[in-house]
Amino acid sequence: MDSKNFFSSRNLKNIKRINQLLLELPPFVEEYFIGIENQTSPLTRLNYAYDLRIFFDFLKKTKYIGKEITAFSLSDLENVSGTDIERFLNYLNHYEYRGTVESCNERAKARKLSTVRALFKYFFKKDKIKVDNAAKVSMPKLHEKEIIRLETDEIARLLNCADSGSGMSNHQMAFHEKTKIRDVAILTLFLGTGIRISELVGLNNEDIDFRTNSFKITRKGGNQAILYFSDEVADALARYVAYKEEAENLPQGEHALFLSLKNQRISIRAVENLVKKYSKIVTPLKKISPHKLRSTYGTQLYRETQDIYVVADVLGHKDVNTTKKHYAAISDDIRKSVAGRVKLRSSDQDHQE
Repeated sequence: MDSKNFFSSRNLKNIKRINQLLLELPPFVEEYFIGIENQTSPLTRLNYAYDLRIFFDFLKKTKYIGKEITAFSLSDLENVSGTDIERFLNYLNHYEYRGTVESCNERAKARKLSTVRALFKYFFKKDKIKVDNAAKVSMPKLHEKEIIRLETDEIARLLNCADSGSGMSNHQMAFHEKTKIRDVAILTLFLGTGIRISELVGLNNEDIDFRTNSFKITRKGGNQAILYFSDEVADALARYVAYKEEAENLPQGEHALFLSLKNQRISIRAVENLVKKYSKIVTPLKKISPHKLRSTYGTQLYRETQDIYVVADVLGHKDVNTTKKHYAAISDDIRKSVAGRVKLRSSDQDHQE
């Protein structure tokens, strides 16, 4: 399976799940999803479907008691007031769905409100509802998230831990010999290129070109891009590729670069778990995820280049403001770098009474 087919397969799975969820939602939601299909990815629409399922379940419990969700009409949607939606946001603090108690933080609330507002806006613009009450509801105030990333010494210790297994339990060490070369390659690729976890999992053997120290990835939205890596990253990848070539029971026709112990394409969850395993040993007070490794790379790259546009391009951000938003340390570095630029007195000016 090439990387393009990997992402196509993932999209098909998401579309299949969307179609299952649509059977639980009001009929007009399908019309909405068809209308936004060309502007959104299947994963985005799947997340919309999950959010709308919670929203309509709330309406069934509070406003349209006794009415099945699949019987809701656009007239019912039009009659949902701004106050109803504000109650929905309050409801998200602590609610029960299918026997499970859930709660949403401010960002989860904002995402669900954004989903609801997009639905109302779509049908309002189509003149299928006369009023867009969702537009009258303000977005929750979002507080700045603490920026968590690895410092330079922690990067070295993380890679050394993956290489040597220092600090691991006996149970962890039992598997470490089989996975350490792969794990070092994965961590080095994250920290040396800022690759997204979905991009990493989707990599195939043929996507790597050691002649030019480059690799081909499929970005969010399906676009492909060529990224380049350092000799340090090349060494870690080459070591893993050589290890794989000597491995027994490697399935014929398996194109995936990174494999699980079952010799299948490694999963996103498995990568998340291995990052968590090593980082917990090295930096127990920091919750390090693959995205935090990406943040670490973005910050390091800016400090080396002092060019926010280069960082945005390498990380695949369409808007440089996204880069500034997610890498607050970059903005902090910019402020520090200009702090001494404005001179109040020239150095040779005499001080006069």
